[in-house]
Amino acid sequence: MNTIHKDLIFDPQLIRKFDVNGPRYTSYPTADRFVEAFNSEALCDWLGKRTIGGVGKPLSLYFHIPFCNTICYYCACNKIITKDHGRSAKYLRYVAREMEMQVAHLTGPREVLQLHLGGGTPTFLSHDEMRELMANVRKHFTLVPDGEFSIEVDPRKVDEATVALLAELGFNRMSVGVQDFNPDVQRAVNRVQSEEETRLVIESARAHGFKSVSVDLIYGLPKQNVISFNRTLEQILALSPDRLSIYNYAHLPGLFKPQRRIHDAELPNAEAKLQILQLAIRRLTEAGYVYIGMDHFAKPDDELAVAQRQGRLHRNFQGYSTYAECDLLAFGVSAIGKVGPTYAQNVKTLDEYYDIIDAGRLPVLRGIELTPDDLLRRSIIQALMCHFELSIESIEIAHLIDFPRYFAAELADLREMEKNGLVQIDDKWISVQPAGRMLVRAIAMVFDRYLRADRERTRYSKVI
Repeated sequence: MNTIHKDLIFDPQLIRKFDVNGPRYTSYPTADRFVEAFNSEALCDWLGKRTIGGVGKPLSLYFHIPFCNTICYYCACNKIITKDHGRSAKYLRYVAREMEMQVAHLTGPREVLQLHLGGGTPTFLSHDEMRELMANVRKHFTLVPDGEFSIEVDPRKVDEATVALLAELGFNRMSVGVQDFNPDVQRAVNRVQSEEETRLVIESARAHGFKSVSVDLIYGLPKQNVISFNRTLEQILALSPDRLSIYNYAHLPGLFKPQRRIHDAELPNAEAKLQILQLAIRRLTEAGYVYIGMDHFAKPDDELAVAQRQGRLHRNFQGYSTYAECDLLAFGVSAIGKVGPTYAQNVKTLDEYYDIIDAGRLPVLRGIELTPDDLLRRSIIQALMCHFELSIESIEIAHLIDFPRYFAAELADLREMEKNGLVQIDDKWISVQPAGRMLVRAIAMVFDRYLRADRERTRYSKVI
Protein backbone atom coordinates (compact mmCIF):
# COMPACT_ATOMS: atom_id res chain seq x y z
CA MET A 1 0.00 0.00 0.00
CA ASN A 2 1.24 3.50 -0.81
CA THR A 3 0.40 6.31 1.54
CA ILE A 4 1.09 9.58 -0.23
CA HIS A 5 -0.98 12.22 1.49
CA LYS A 6 -2.55 12.52 4.89
CA ASP A 7 -6.02 12.76 3.33
CA LEU A 8 -5.52 10.33 0.50
CA ILE A 9 -4.27 6.77 0.23
CA PHE A 10 -3.68 5.22 -3.16
CA ASP A 11 -4.27 1.49 -2.82
CA PRO A 12 -4.09 -0.31 -6.20
CA GLN A 13 -5.72 -3.48 -4.83
CA LEU A 14 -8.75 -1.61 -3.51
CA ILE A 15 -9.03 0.35 -6.74
CA ARG A 16 -9.03 -2.88 -8.75
CA LYS A 17 -11.68 -4.35 -6.45
CA PHE A 18 -14.08 -1.39 -6.37
CA ASP A 19 -13.38 0.27 -9.72
CA VAL A 20 -16.77 -0.17 -11.39
CA ASN A 21 -18.37 1.68 -14.27
CA GLY A 22 -20.09 4.78 -12.96
CA PRO A 23 -21.33 8.32 -13.57
CA ARG A 24 -19.48 11.50 -12.61
CA TYR A 25 -22.47 12.96 -10.71
CA THR A 26 -22.32 16.46 -12.13
CA SER A 27 -26.06 16.03 -11.58
CA TYR A 28 -28.35 13.61 -9.78
CA PRO A 29 -30.34 12.12 -11.36
CA THR A 30 -27.76 11.82 -14.16
CA ALA A 31 -28.60 13.17 -17.63
CA ASP A 32 -29.37 9.71 -19.04
CA ARG A 33 -32.39 9.65 -16.68
CA PHE A 34 -33.92 12.82 -18.11
CA VAL A 35 -37.24 12.38 -19.93
CA GLU A 36 -38.73 14.02 -23.03
CA ALA A 37 -41.97 14.65 -21.16
CA PHE A 38 -40.07 17.51 -19.47
CA ASN A 39 -40.26 19.99 -22.34
CA SER A 40 -40.07 23.66 -23.24
CA GLU A 41 -43.35 24.44 -21.44
CA ALA A 42 -42.11 22.77 -18.24
CA LEU A 43 -38.92 24.87 -18.28
CA CYS A 44 -40.89 28.10 -18.91
CA ASP A 45 -43.12 27.18 -15.99
CA TRP A 46 -40.16 26.77 -13.61
CA LEU A 47 -38.39 29.91 -14.85
CA GLY A 48 -41.55 31.71 -13.76
CA LYS A 49 -41.62 30.02 -10.35
CA ARG A 50 -38.15 31.06 -9.19
CA THR A 51 -39.45 33.36 -6.47
CA ILE A 52 -41.93 30.95 -4.86
CA GLY A 53 -41.45 31.29 -1.13
CA GLY A 54 -40.35 34.90 -1.53
CA VAL A 55 -36.70 34.11 -2.19
CA GLY A 56 -35.02 34.09 -5.57
CA LYS A 57 -31.64 32.45 -5.98
CA PRO A 58 -28.79 34.23 -7.77
CA LEU A 59 -27.84 32.89 -11.19
CA SER A 60 -25.13 30.89 -12.81
CA LEU A 61 -24.93 30.99 -16.65
CA TYR A 62 -23.50 28.38 -19.01
CA PHE A 63 -22.93 28.87 -22.74
CA HIS A 64 -22.05 25.93 -24.97
CA ILE A 65 -19.91 27.02 -27.93
CA PRO A 66 -19.66 23.84 -30.03
CA PHE A 67 -17.12 24.88 -32.67
CA CYS A 68 -13.52 23.63 -33.00
CA ASN A 69 -10.97 24.29 -35.76
CA THR A 70 -9.58 20.76 -35.62
CA ILE A 71 -10.67 17.47 -34.08
CA CYS A 72 -8.98 15.89 -31.05
CA TYR A 73 -9.47 12.15 -31.42
CA TYR A 74 -10.10 11.51 -27.70
CA CYS A 75 -12.95 14.03 -27.50
CA ALA A 76 -16.41 12.99 -26.34
CA CYS A 77 -17.92 16.51 -26.30
CA ASN A 78 -20.72 17.77 -28.51
CA LYS A 79 -18.72 19.73 -31.10
CA ILE A 80 -18.64 20.82 -34.74
CA ILE A 81 -15.36 20.91 -36.66
CA THR A 82 -15.23 23.93 -38.97
CA LYS A 83 -13.09 26.89 -40.01
CA ASP A 84 -16.16 28.85 -41.12
CA HIS A 85 -16.98 31.84 -38.89
CA GLY A 86 -20.26 32.30 -40.74
CA ARG A 87 -21.45 29.33 -38.72
CA SER A 88 -20.49 30.78 -35.34
CA ALA A 89 -21.95 34.20 -36.25
CA LYS A 90 -25.32 32.57 -37.01
CA TYR A 91 -25.11 30.46 -33.84
CA LEU A 92 -24.53 33.52 -31.64
CA ARG A 93 -27.61 35.22 -33.15
CA TYR A 94 -29.70 32.22 -32.07
CA VAL A 95 -28.08 32.04 -28.61
CA ALA A 96 -29.05 35.71 -28.18
CA ARG A 97 -32.64 34.81 -29.12
CA GLU A 98 -32.63 31.88 -26.69
CA MET A 99 -31.43 34.24 -23.95
CA GLU A 100 -34.26 36.67 -24.73
CA MET A 101 -36.81 33.85 -24.61
CA GLN A 102 -35.59 32.49 -21.26
CA VAL A 103 -35.44 35.98 -19.75
CA ALA A 104 -39.02 36.68 -20.90
CA HIS A 105 -40.20 33.91 -18.54
CA LEU A 106 -37.69 34.58 -15.77
CA THR A 107 -38.75 35.87 -12.37
CA GLY A 108 -36.47 36.73 -9.49
CA PRO A 109 -33.01 38.28 -9.28
CA ARG A 110 -30.80 38.59 -12.34
CA GLU A 111 -27.50 38.81 -10.48
CA VAL A 112 -24.98 36.41 -11.97
CA LEU A 113 -22.40 34.97 -9.57
CA GLN A 114 -20.97 32.49 -12.05
CA LEU A 115 -20.59 32.35 -15.80
CA HIS A 116 -18.87 29.66 -17.84
CA LEU A 117 -18.15 29.30 -21.56
CA GLY A 118 -17.55 25.68 -22.53
CA GLY A 119 -17.49 23.66 -25.70
CA GLY A 120 -16.13 22.77 -28.17
CA THR A 121 -13.65 25.61 -28.11
CA PRO A 122 -15.11 28.90 -26.88
CA THR A 123 -11.98 30.72 -28.07
CA PHE A 124 -13.00 29.71 -31.61
CA LEU A 125 -15.09 32.90 -31.51
CA SER A 126 -13.54 36.02 -33.06
CA HIS A 127 -12.91 39.07 -30.88
CA ASP A 128 -16.00 40.78 -32.26
CA GLU A 129 -18.11 37.67 -31.61
CA MET A 130 -16.86 37.54 -28.01
CA ARG A 131 -17.75 41.20 -27.54
CA GLU A 132 -21.20 40.63 -29.03
CA LEU A 133 -21.91 37.61 -26.80
CA MET A 134 -20.87 39.36 -23.60
CA ALA A 135 -22.76 42.55 -24.55
CA ASN A 136 -25.90 40.43 -24.92
CA VAL A 137 -25.27 38.81 -21.54
CA ARG A 138 -24.92 42.20 -19.86
CA LYS A 139 -28.07 43.44 -21.60
CA HIS A 140 -30.13 40.85 -19.69
CA PHE A 141 -28.11 40.14 -16.53
CA THR A 142 -25.98 41.86 -13.90
CA LEU A 143 -22.55 40.28 -13.47
CA VAL A 144 -21.62 40.83 -9.82
CA PRO A 145 -18.25 42.57 -9.27
CA ASP A 146 -16.36 39.63 -7.71
CA GLY A 147 -18.15 36.77 -9.49
CA GLU A 148 -16.55 33.69 -11.02
CA PHE A 149 -16.43 34.16 -14.80
CA SER A 150 -14.58 31.37 -16.56
CA ILE A 151 -13.76 30.20 -20.06
CA GLU A 152 -12.18 27.10 -21.58
CA VAL A 153 -9.16 28.01 -23.69
CA ASP A 154 -7.27 26.20 -26.45
CA PRO A 155 -3.73 27.68 -26.29
CA ARG A 156 -3.12 26.78 -29.94
CA LYS A 157 -5.59 29.46 -31.02
CA VAL A 158 -5.07 32.16 -28.40
CA ASP A 159 -2.53 34.97 -28.16
CA GLU A 160 -1.94 37.69 -25.60
CA ALA A 161 -4.38 40.06 -27.34
CA THR A 162 -7.17 37.50 -26.91
CA VAL A 163 -6.37 37.02 -23.22
CA ALA A 164 -6.39 40.83 -22.79
CA LEU A 165 -9.82 40.97 -24.47
CA LEU A 166 -11.19 38.20 -22.23
CA ALA A 167 -10.02 40.12 -19.15
CA GLU A 168 -11.59 43.32 -20.51
CA LEU A 169 -14.90 41.46 -21.03
CA GLY A 170 -14.90 40.38 -17.37
CA PHE A 171 -13.43 36.86 -17.47
CA ASN A 172 -11.26 36.16 -14.43
CA ARG A 173 -10.76 32.38 -14.55
CA MET A 174 -9.48 30.17 -17.29
CA SER A 175 -9.27 26.46 -17.96
CA VAL A 176 -6.44 25.52 -20.31
CA GLY A 177 -6.54 22.24 -22.21
CA VAL A 178 -3.17 20.46 -22.36
CA GLN A 179 -3.87 16.69 -22.01
CA ASP A 180 -0.19 15.71 -22.51
CA PHE A 181 3.00 17.45 -23.70
CA ASN A 182 4.62 14.34 -25.20
CA PRO A 183 4.90 14.82 -29.00
CA ASP A 184 4.13 11.14 -29.79
CA VAL A 185 0.99 11.23 -27.65
CA GLN A 186 -0.04 14.57 -29.17
CA ARG A 187 0.29 13.22 -32.70
CA ALA A 188 -1.65 10.06 -31.79
CA VAL A 189 -4.63 12.16 -30.63
CA ASN A 190 -4.28 14.92 -33.28
CA ARG A 191 -3.61 17.70 -30.79
CA VAL A 192 -0.11 19.10 -31.27
CA GLN A 193 0.51 21.89 -28.77
CA SER A 194 3.84 23.22 -27.56
CA GLU A 195 4.84 24.07 -24.02
CA GLU A 196 5.67 27.60 -25.25
CA GLU A 197 2.12 28.23 -26.57
CA THR A 198 0.72 26.99 -23.28
CA ARG A 199 3.09 29.08 -21.15
CA LEU A 200 2.27 32.22 -23.16
CA VAL A 201 -1.45 31.86 -22.40
CA ILE A 202 -0.95 31.12 -18.69
CA GLU A 203 1.51 34.00 -18.23
CA SER A 204 -0.80 36.35 -20.15
CA ALA A 205 -3.69 35.33 -17.90
CA ARG A 206 -1.67 36.20 -14.81
CA ALA A 207 -0.49 39.49 -16.32
CA HIS A 208 -4.11 40.44 -17.03
CA GLY A 209 -5.36 39.71 -13.53
CA PHE A 210 -6.99 36.30 -13.93
CA LYS A 211 -7.60 34.94 -10.43
CA SER A 212 -7.27 31.26 -11.24
CA VAL A 213 -5.76 29.24 -14.07
CA SER A 214 -6.67 25.57 -14.32
CA VAL A 215 -4.96 22.97 -16.51
CA ASP A 216 -6.60 19.81 -17.86
CA LEU A 217 -4.59 16.62 -18.34
CA ILE A 218 -5.78 13.19 -19.49
CA TYR A 219 -4.28 9.83 -18.55
CA GLY A 220 -4.82 6.64 -20.53
CA LEU A 221 -4.16 8.21 -23.95
CA PRO A 222 -2.40 6.26 -26.73
CA LYS A 223 1.40 5.98 -26.44
CA GLN A 224 1.40 7.28 -22.85
CA ASN A 225 3.61 5.67 -20.24
CA VAL A 226 4.82 6.50 -16.75
CA ILE A 227 8.12 7.99 -17.91
CA SER A 228 6.61 10.24 -20.59
CA PHE A 229 3.81 11.42 -18.29
CA ASN A 230 6.31 12.20 -15.55
CA ARG A 231 7.98 14.61 -17.96
CA THR A 232 4.61 16.23 -18.76
CA LEU A 233 3.97 16.64 -15.01
CA GLU A 234 7.36 18.33 -14.60
CA GLN A 235 6.51 20.77 -17.38
CA ILE A 236 3.07 21.44 -15.87
CA LEU A 237 4.41 21.98 -12.35
CA ALA A 238 6.88 24.50 -13.80
CA LEU A 239 3.86 26.44 -15.13
CA SER A 240 2.38 26.30 -11.60
CA PRO A 241 -1.36 26.38 -12.37
CA ASP A 242 -3.77 27.15 -9.52
CA ARG A 243 -5.85 24.06 -10.26
CA LEU A 244 -5.33 20.79 -12.11
CA SER A 245 -7.76 18.23 -13.43
CA ILE A 246 -6.47 14.80 -14.38
CA TYR A 247 -9.16 12.99 -16.32
CA ASN A 248 -9.33 9.34 -17.16
CA TYR A 249 -9.59 8.72 -20.92
CA ALA A 250 -12.63 6.53 -21.54
CA HIS A 251 -12.19 4.70 -24.84
CA LEU A 252 -15.69 4.23 -26.25
CA PRO A 253 -15.26 4.22 -30.04
CA GLY A 254 -18.75 2.74 -30.45
CA LEU A 255 -20.22 5.92 -28.95
CA PHE A 256 -17.77 8.59 -30.13
CA LYS A 257 -16.72 8.46 -33.77
CA PRO A 258 -13.45 10.42 -33.48
CA GLN A 259 -12.14 7.79 -31.05
CA ARG A 260 -12.13 5.27 -33.90
CA ARG A 261 -8.97 7.01 -35.11
CA ILE A 262 -7.19 5.85 -31.93
CA HIS A 263 -5.51 2.44 -32.21
CA ASP A 264 -6.46 0.12 -29.35
CA ALA A 265 -3.00 -1.43 -29.40
CA GLU A 266 -1.42 1.93 -28.52
CA LEU A 267 -3.50 2.46 -25.37
CA PRO A 268 -1.81 1.83 -22.01
CA ASN A 269 -3.24 -1.22 -20.21
CA ALA A 270 -5.15 -0.97 -16.94
CA GLU A 271 -2.02 -1.54 -14.88
CA ALA A 272 -0.08 1.20 -16.70
CA LYS A 273 -3.00 3.60 -16.27
CA LEU A 274 -3.02 2.98 -12.52
CA GLN A 275 0.73 3.61 -12.38
CA ILE A 276 0.34 6.87 -14.30
CA LEU A 277 -2.46 8.00 -11.97
CA GLN A 278 -0.44 7.01 -8.90
CA LEU A 279 2.56 8.96 -10.18
CA ALA A 280 0.41 12.04 -10.89
CA ILE A 281 -1.12 12.02 -7.41
CA ARG A 282 2.29 11.63 -5.77
CA ARG A 283 3.92 14.40 -7.82
CA LEU A 284 1.06 16.83 -7.26
CA THR A 285 0.68 16.24 -3.53
CA GLU A 286 4.47 16.50 -3.07
CA ALA A 287 4.30 19.83 -4.92
CA GLY A 288 1.75 21.06 -2.36
CA TYR A 289 -1.51 20.62 -4.26
CA VAL A 290 -4.59 19.57 -2.26
CA TYR A 291 -6.77 16.71 -3.49
CA ILE A 292 -10.25 18.22 -3.90
CA GLY A 293 -11.98 15.06 -5.09
CA MET A 294 -12.65 13.04 -8.24
CA ASP A 295 -9.91 14.21 -10.59
CA HIS A 296 -9.30 17.69 -9.17
CA PHE A 297 -6.36 19.24 -7.36
CA ALA A 298 -5.83 22.83 -6.24
CA LYS A 299 -3.22 24.93 -4.46
CA PRO A 300 -4.08 25.30 -0.75
CA ASP A 301 -4.90 29.02 -1.18
CA ASP A 302 -7.13 28.48 -4.23
CA GLU A 303 -10.84 29.17 -3.68
CA LEU A 304 -11.76 25.50 -4.25
CA ALA A 305 -9.42 24.32 -1.50
CA VAL A 306 -10.62 27.09 0.83
CA ALA A 307 -14.27 26.26 0.07
CA GLN A 308 -13.64 22.60 0.82
CA ARG A 309 -12.00 23.41 4.17
CA GLN A 310 -14.95 25.65 5.06
CA GLY A 311 -17.57 23.10 3.96
CA ARG A 312 -18.85 25.30 1.09
CA LEU A 313 -17.76 23.17 -1.87
CA HIS A 314 -20.42 22.24 -4.41
CA ARG A 315 -20.64 20.17 -7.58
CA ASN A 316 -22.35 21.10 -10.84
CA PHE A 317 -22.03 20.51 -14.59
CA GLN A 318 -18.73 22.38 -14.70
CA GLY A 319 -17.27 20.17 -11.97
CA TYR A 320 -16.47 21.53 -8.51
CA SER A 321 -17.65 25.02 -7.66
CA THR A 322 -17.71 27.42 -4.73
CA TYR A 323 -21.31 28.56 -5.30
CA ALA A 324 -24.04 26.19 -4.19
CA GLU A 325 -27.28 28.13 -4.18
CA CYS A 326 -27.59 29.22 -7.79
CA ASP A 327 -30.12 28.51 -10.48
CA LEU A 328 -28.17 27.57 -13.60
CA LEU A 329 -29.44 28.92 -16.93
CA ALA A 330 -27.89 27.14 -19.91
CA PHE A 331 -27.75 28.28 -23.53
CA GLY A 332 -26.77 26.60 -26.80
CA VAL A 333 -26.88 23.06 -28.15
CA SER A 334 -26.81 20.21 -25.59
CA ALA A 335 -26.42 22.65 -22.66
CA ILE A 336 -27.96 21.55 -19.34
CA GLY A 337 -29.55 23.99 -16.90
CA LYS A 338 -30.89 23.62 -13.37
CA VAL A 339 -33.81 25.72 -12.17
CA GLY A 340 -35.44 24.99 -8.82
CA PRO A 341 -35.91 21.21 -8.46
CA THR A 342 -35.48 20.62 -12.23
CA TYR A 343 -32.88 19.95 -14.89
CA ALA A 344 -33.37 20.67 -18.60
CA GLN A 345 -31.13 19.79 -21.53
CA ASN A 346 -31.22 21.43 -24.95
CA VAL A 347 -31.38 19.60 -28.29
CA LYS A 348 -28.02 18.44 -29.59
CA THR A 349 -27.86 19.46 -33.28
CA LEU A 350 -27.68 22.94 -34.80
CA ASP A 351 -30.55 22.27 -37.23
CA GLU A 352 -32.96 21.27 -34.45
CA TYR A 353 -31.77 24.16 -32.29
CA TYR A 354 -32.42 26.72 -35.05
CA ASP A 355 -35.77 25.20 -36.11
CA ILE A 356 -37.22 25.14 -32.59
CA ILE A 357 -36.10 28.70 -31.80
CA ASP A 358 -37.54 29.83 -35.15
CA ALA A 359 -40.81 28.22 -34.06
CA GLY A 360 -40.75 30.43 -30.95
CA ARG A 361 -40.07 27.68 -28.39
CA LEU A 362 -37.20 27.02 -26.04
CA PRO A 363 -35.02 24.26 -27.56
CA VAL A 364 -35.49 21.75 -24.72
CA LEU A 365 -34.80 18.10 -25.62
CA ARG A 366 -35.49 16.53 -22.23
CA GLY A 367 -35.33 17.17 -18.52
CA ILE A 368 -36.58 16.04 -15.15
CA GLU A 369 -38.46 17.38 -12.15
CA LEU A 370 -36.85 15.92 -9.04
CA THR A 371 -38.94 13.95 -6.57
CA PRO A 372 -38.39 14.30 -2.79
CA ASP A 373 -36.37 11.05 -3.02
CA ASP A 374 -34.19 12.50 -5.81
CA LEU A 375 -33.53 15.66 -3.76
CA LEU A 376 -32.64 13.57 -0.71
CA ARG A 377 -30.22 11.36 -2.63
CA ARG A 378 -28.74 14.34 -4.48
CA SER A 379 -27.88 16.01 -1.17
CA ILE A 380 -26.19 12.81 0.06
CA ILE A 381 -24.18 12.34 -3.15
CA GLN A 382 -23.16 16.04 -3.07
CA ALA A 383 -21.95 15.74 0.52
CA LEU A 384 -19.91 12.61 -0.20
CA MET A 385 -18.39 13.98 -3.43
CA CYS A 386 -17.55 17.42 -2.01
CA HIS A 387 -16.78 16.85 1.66
CA PHE A 388 -16.08 13.13 1.97
CA GLU A 389 -18.48 12.95 4.88
CA LEU A 390 -22.17 12.98 5.61
CA SER A 391 -23.99 14.04 8.76
CA ILE A 392 -26.81 11.52 9.16
CA GLU A 393 -28.65 13.82 11.57
CA SER A 394 -28.60 16.83 9.22
CA ILE A 395 -30.06 14.67 6.40
CA GLU A 396 -32.77 13.36 8.74
CA ILE A 397 -33.70 16.91 9.80
CA ALA A 398 -33.62 18.38 6.29
CA HIS A 399 -35.59 15.56 4.66
CA LEU A 400 -37.71 14.28 7.57
CA ILE A 401 -36.62 10.65 7.30
CA ASP A 402 -35.31 7.91 9.56
CA PHE A 403 -31.94 7.34 7.86
CA PRO A 404 -31.17 3.75 8.99
CA ARG A 405 -34.63 2.60 7.97
CA TYR A 406 -34.82 4.54 4.69
CA PHE A 407 -31.35 3.45 3.58
CA ALA A 408 -31.19 -0.05 5.07
CA ALA A 409 -30.13 -1.65 1.75
CA GLU A 410 -27.55 1.09 1.07
CA LEU A 411 -26.05 0.80 4.53
CA ALA A 412 -25.74 -2.97 4.06
CA ASP A 413 -23.76 -2.35 0.83
CA LEU A 414 -21.59 0.25 2.57
CA ARG A 415 -20.65 -2.29 5.25
CA GLU A 416 -18.71 -4.24 2.62
CA MET A 417 -16.83 -1.03 1.78
CA GLU A 418 -16.32 -0.38 5.49
CA LYS A 419 -14.68 -3.81 5.88
CA ASN A 420 -12.22 -2.77 3.18
CA GLY A 421 -11.41 0.54 4.85
CA LEU A 422 -13.15 2.79 2.28
CA VAL A 423 -15.71 4.29 4.66
CA GLN A 424 -16.42 4.51 8.35
CA ILE A 425 -20.02 4.41 9.58
CA ASP A 426 -21.40 5.25 13.00
CA ASP A 427 -24.74 6.56 14.29
CA LYS A 428 -23.98 10.14 13.36
CA TRP A 429 -21.61 10.15 10.36
CA ILE A 430 -20.64 8.34 7.19
CA SER A 431 -17.03 9.29 6.55
CA VAL A 432 -15.01 8.47 3.45
CA GLN A 433 -11.62 7.27 4.65
CA PRO A 434 -8.29 8.25 2.99
CA ALA A 435 -8.28 4.93 1.10
CA GLY A 436 -11.80 5.60 -0.20
CA ARG A 437 -11.28 9.09 -1.55
CA MET A 438 -10.12 7.92 -4.96
CA LEU A 439 -13.24 5.75 -5.12
CA VAL A 440 -15.78 8.32 -3.98
CA ARG A 441 -17.82 7.81 -7.17
CA ALA A 442 -18.23 4.13 -6.33
CA ILE A 443 -19.32 5.08 -2.80
CA ALA A 444 -21.80 7.68 -4.11
CA MET A 445 -23.24 5.10 -6.52
CA VAL A 446 -24.53 3.10 -3.55
CA PHE A 447 -27.12 5.89 -3.04
CA ASP A 448 -28.16 6.09 -6.71
CA ARG A 449 -31.66 4.64 -6.80
CA TYR A 450 -31.69 4.46 -10.61
CA LEU A 451 -28.47 2.43 -10.70
CA ARG A 452 -29.77 0.13 -8.01
CA ALA A 453 -32.81 -0.49 -10.20
CA ASP A 454 -30.79 -1.39 -13.28
CA ARG A 455 -27.16 -2.24 -12.59
CA GLU A 456 -26.41 -3.41 -16.09
CA ARG A 457 -28.49 -1.17 -18.32
CA THR A 458 -25.91 1.52 -18.97
CA ARG A 459 -22.25 1.41 -19.89
CA TYR A 460 -20.34 4.16 -18.15
CA SER A 461 -16.71 5.11 -18.29
CA LYS A 462 -14.61 3.39 -15.64
CA VAL A 463 -14.40 5.31 -12.39
CA ILE A 464 -10.58 5.30 -12.55
